[in-house]
Parts: sequence; structure tokens; C-alpha cells
Amino acid sequence: MKAVLKIAGLVLAFVLLVVALGYWWASRTSARLLAATYEAHTVDFPVPFPLAADEVAALGLDSAGADRVALERAVERARHLLSARYGCTECHGADLGGGVMVDAFPLGRLLGPNLTRGRGSKVLAYTPADWDRAVRHGILPDGRPSAMPSEDFQRMSDQELSDIIAYINAQPPVDSAVPASTLGPLGKVLVATGKLPLTVTRIALHQTTHVVVPPPTEASVTFGAHLAATCTGCHGGNLAGGPIAGGDPSWPPAGNLTPHGLGSWRYQDFVQAMRQGVRPDGSKLRVPMTFMIPAARRMLDVEMEAMWLYLQSLPATVPGR
Repeated sequence: MKAVLKIAGLVLAFVLLVVALGYWWASRTSARLLAATYEAHTVDFPVPFPLAADEVAALGLDSAGADRVALERAVERARHLLSARYGCTECHGADLGGGVMVDAFPLGRLLGPNLTRGRGSKVLAYTPADWDRAVRHGILPDGRPSAMPSEDFQRMSDQELSDIIAYINAQPPVDSAVPASTLGPLGKVLVATGKLPLTVTRIALHQTTHVVVPPPTEASVTFGAHLAATCTGCHGGNLAGGPIAGGDPSWPPAGNLTPHGLGSWRYQDFVQAMRQGVRPDGSKLRVPMTFMIPAARRMLDVEMEAMWLYLQSLPATVPGR
């Protein structure tokens, strides 16, 4: 019996040593990956986008009046962008003073920083180039990777990003010092092993220019492709679905949005699923898709139609192929 207990003790000690060494390796490796620096192109654009000269003349505005109207229009456009399409408040809070992206031990605690101009703001000194790198590339001003799901925002136009910046700057300042995000034991292991890839590494090209203005708001495949770009972070670049890279391990695989996955769905079925969270067979959507329902309810009908047209135009793709 003593021999058996001794052997069991040795086995347990060995297992604990392996676990300790594995955790040490994961901690060192994840820390190294998070401290690495990346480069992206340098972008500049006005905030807000100015009115066209002929419109300024038609409205009879002086320079100050033109600036005022340009800002008002940018803020109004951004109000819709944030409420219906880009979901900034989901991570940064309703007042943009900070929020929770993920809080799930042992995965970790990822927090959205304060974007307002109050104490604790992380963006007071941001230039348009800094905003571009953070939002569309997942790179902080010092070159380190951010937790921003930037693959969803790569196709955001310069004007849309400018509008959002103008809107954020126009909001009341919130004094909120948001703590730094932290990885739990599982999060460190997943990052170290590549199972939880950093956003910056999921973007293939960081030197590609962005479109200046978005496509016209109309029921077209082109506009739908622009809107559906925000779906790629979960549903993949081909929108065929599968395991969600960088998501909570408890989340189910993302659905296949190509004709292979949607099958006999009609436009009305798509609208019902997006706005009510119910599939044609009566089953309900699950997290994280349920996070999208409030935004979908605020989408214009023409936006919903454009997305449907684009999804129907995709090749029928089997997940994993």
C-alpha cells in the first residue's frame, strides 16, 4: 500500500510540475505576444468631413456656419452608425465612458476603455491615424495589439470613422479610469497556443487603403457587402460560419450565412431572425447573436434589404472548405 501511495504521489507531483511549467510557458508566451509591436499605414482625414464647396455656396454659409453644419451632419450620421451598425456602446458603455467586453474567468476580463474627453480617457491625444490603427487595424498608438475586434471594421470608410470621432468628441465627458484588461489562466493558454488569436494577426494586410466614403444607401449588393463586413469577425471572411475565433469558448459556432446555410430562408425569415431572434423553425438565436438584435431593430429597411441581397449573392459555401 505504501508503495502504491508513493507512486501515486510521484505521479501527482509530476502532473503538477507539468501544469506549472505549462502555465509558466503560457504566461511568458502570451505576455510576449501582447508586448509585440506592429505597423500599419498612416492615414489622415478631416474631422468632421467638410461640406462640398457648391453646397456651402447654395446654403449661403460663411466658414463658421459651414463648419457648424458639417459637424451637425457628422454627429447625426454617427448616431445611426453607433446605434444600428457598429455597436461601439456594446463594449464602451452607453455613455462611452467604458464598458465590459468579456468578463469570464478563467478566460479573462477584457474592458472597453473610456472614449470620452473626461478623466481617464484613452483617446485624448489620438490623431486620425491613431484612430485608424486602433479601430481598423487593432493596433494601439504605441504599436502593441489591442482587444478591438478590428476585423469587423476594416471596411469602415474614412468618412464613417470621422463621423464617429466627431460624435464621440461631442459627447459629455465622463470621468472614468477603466482598469487594464487582464487574461485569466485559460486566456493565457489560448493566446499562447494560437487558439485565441490577437485581432491584429487576423488582419492580413495593414497597408491597404480604405475607401473614403461609404457606398450609397440603397438596396444593392455593394452596399450590403459594406454592411456585412461587420459580420466577418464571427462568421468568417466567407461568412460560412464555424467556431468563433477570439470568442468566449462557451459560444456556439457561428451560423453559415451563405445560401448553403440559409437554405430556403426568405427575406422575411431573415428580418425575423435579425430583429426578433427567431429562426423560421421557431428556434431562438443564441449568444452572441442575440447581442445584435437591438442594433438590427434600429437598422433601416433599406440596410436590411441590402444585406439580404449581398448574402444571397454569395457562393453556397460549406463551413471549413
